[in-house]
Amino acid sequence: MRKSLLCIAIASMLAGCNPSSDISKNNPASAELAASQQAANVKTSSASERLNQWFEEKFEQQLQQSPIQMTFMGRKDKYDQIDEVTLAAEEQQLAWLAATVAELTANFAYDELDLETQTSYDVWLYQYELAKEGATFRQNRYVFTQMQGIHALLPQILINFHKVDNADDMQAYVTRIEGISNALTDLLRRAQHNAAQGVRPPRFAYEGVLAQLNNLLTGAPLIDAEQDIPLWADTKAKISSLIAADKLSDEQARQLTQAAKLALQQHFQPAYSALKLWLQDDIANTDAVATGVGKHINGKAYYDYQLKVSTTTDLTAEQIHQMGLDEVARLTAEMIAIKDQVGFPGDLKAFFDFIKADDQFYYPDTDAGRQAYLDDSSQYLAFIDSRLPDFFRTLPKAGLVVKRVEPFREQPGAAQHYFPGTPDGSRPGVYYAHLSDMRSMPKNEMEAIAYHEGSPGHHMQISIAQELTSVPTFRTQARFTVYSEGWALYSELLAKEMGAYQNPYSDFGRLITEMWRAVRLVVDTGLHSKDWTEQQAIDYFLQKTPIAEGAVLSEVRRYLVIPGQATAYKIGMMKIQQLRQFAEQELGDKFDIRDFHDTILTGGALPLSVLERRVQNWVNQLKTAPAA
Repeated sequence: MRKSLLCIAIASMLAGCNPSSDISKNNPASAELAASQQAANVKTSSASERLNQWFEEKFEQQLQQSPIQMTFMGRKDKYDQIDEVTLAAEEQQLAWLAATVAELTANFAYDELDLETQTSYDVWLYQYELAKEGATFRQNRYVFTQMQGIHALLPQILINFHKVDNADDMQAYVTRIEGISNALTDLLRRAQHNAAQGVRPPRFAYEGVLAQLNNLLTGAPLIDAEQDIPLWADTKAKISSLIAADKLSDEQARQLTQAAKLALQQHFQPAYSALKLWLQDDIANTDAVATGVGKHINGKAYYDYQLKVSTTTDLTAEQIHQMGLDEVARLTAEMIAIKDQVGFPGDLKAFFDFIKADDQFYYPDTDAGRQAYLDDSSQYLAFIDSRLPDFFRTLPKAGLVVKRVEPFREQPGAAQHYFPGTPDGSRPGVYYAHLSDMRSMPKNEMEAIAYHEGSPGHHMQISIAQELTSVPTFRTQARFTVYSEGWALYSELLAKEMGAYQNPYSDFGRLITEMWRAVRLVVDTGLHSKDWTEQQAIDYFLQKTPIAEGAVLSEVRRYLVIPGQATAYKIGMMKIQQLRQFAEQELGDKFDIRDFHDTILTGGALPLSVLERRVQNWVNQLKTAPAA
């Protein structure tokens, strides 16, 4: 569509480009209409180009506020710095965003923009409105939990994402150790402030953080031990690599090693020890019987906001709860059908027990078993890669690797997850698996999870978004959980269309993972809006799925400390399915699955209402296009 409009706009310069030139020669009215259309198209193109340039400038300003985000993107700007995490910094960032919105609405007319630029306008406003509303609930947030917190994230970033190519990069690494310590101190103050208002995560969250802190603090050079703490081991490995590559002299290596040691002893250890001591002192004030955030001051309103953030809809907790109950019933019927297909004689509960107990569904709890899990996951992903061109026109440049989670942050039964590569493809995306407890990692579920975290799921969606050149850069980095997780869950089912799940037990595993997400709708809303206890949520989960109890416990505890997030998966999947059904019905023979997937993926992550408009615009364009 854009090419034809551009062709019309420059028709006077390129002979034969204007499709209406022959008619307008002899028809003044047609000539006037064509001239008017040409002027309108030029105005639209100019306004859109101007706004897209503005978006680039503003996003770069925004990016400069986050050295860590630049590191994620493979850039080395402010490579020795850490993001400001104080309340004052957060208020400054929100004020900056408000000023950009005022500038945007004052200087750019929405109706003069093309459809893609209107989408960018909508997304920029949407992100601001969410941030502004979220400022009301700052004291409702949990600062340190077993699932999230700078205490674990920043060491992970230094180890995995802070690339060291020369002495300057290594010096920046050392400086960042001190920056981590300062950020941790600032966040400890915020956690203490929230705790004074009665906002603490449940006791298990403190216990999980304390275990992580022990892993980060126990070892050389902080104590006399043969084992190194993770950051010290990584420091020595990075310096050794530079020496081996002849990029560091012996004297430089000695100086950097000593500087890193001092940074760990004089900054890292005191900051992390202070957090540890406060958690140990405050843990007596936490709830041993875990419940949701609804009990806190302003807790119900906070949960409603978290649902909006996670789903980008105005669905109420009650509506989401009922959607979950309906989906659980539907998926139960499909599970029974596969149980009958494989000839299992008992009921569904007995089939669950069989799958949970039988050794054929597990790898050995050994290093060889863990490696086999990684190898087989890689093979599943290689098969899907071979089928991608039949279902997608746009494919990612970035590679994908499968790794075990680092020991210092690994948790038995915790959910697998994905970390993006760099936009230029120089660093691959990583599918991480927690493998400390192989009985929490059943074989029949691993195929669906690989497709969810890898291709055609997170890796494909995020990589394509990062590599886009047709939209402003800020949209390539946008993160809307309902879109990204909805796409990943949709991808699990899509993989079946692509030829996966040849084993019926693996197809049953796919149903388990979808049931997992349907149960989340019931459990998350139950915990945070219906005053369910942790045990009530666990019991419901175990009743409806064959998921190992250790994994269920980890899941429920995740929902308790990240309210609302778990609802995004199923809500997003259902919306993408609805949009596909709409497009298939409207387009008939014109529907091409590759073009539909491109429409979904090549606009970057979007709120669901904006995604729906994007699909409707695509359908309308195809319906009105002349026959080939």
